[in-house]
Amino acid sequence: METQIQIKLFATLSKFRPAASDHYPITPGISIHKLLDELGIPQEKAKLVFIDGVKRDLSSVLQGGERVGIFPPVGGG
Repeated sequence: METQIQIKLFATLSKFRPAASDHYPITPGISIHKLLDELGIPQEKAKLVFIDGVKRDLSSVLQGGERVGIFPPVGGG
């Protein structure tokens, strides 16, 4: 059985969204760092990461079944 996550990419990161973002296949134990590499997202572009609604860092590990939201840095004034 294939292990999957749901990926939500916001704002300028939406262009990196994979076609299967609601059922994206992963290897259990993959870190957010490696996930970003797989998706082609430069790590400096991922400012905030939420896993199942909880703020986490790029070293966090996924096991499957999670909802992952990634936000870029936000500017404004």
